[in-house]
Amino acid sequence: MNVTFLLVTVLFGSIGLGYFIYGRKQKSPLYFISGIALFGCPYLVDSTIALVLIGATLVVLPLTIKR
Repeated sequence: MNVTFLLVTVLFGSIGLGYFIYGRKQKSPLYFISGIALFGCPYLVDSTIALVLIGATLVVLPLTIKR
């Protein structure tokens, strides 16, 4: 495990926490599920590049579907 992986994990975990709280308060299942997925993604993925690609997709997905 390297420092970059840990920093990316903290970044996407923080965004996931924000999505989770926002989705729960606004009763928006898309943000709620994206937040949970951002929490769990680092436990399932070992590669930094794959984590960045999956995390970026999960961050942008609710914003694009909502429009």
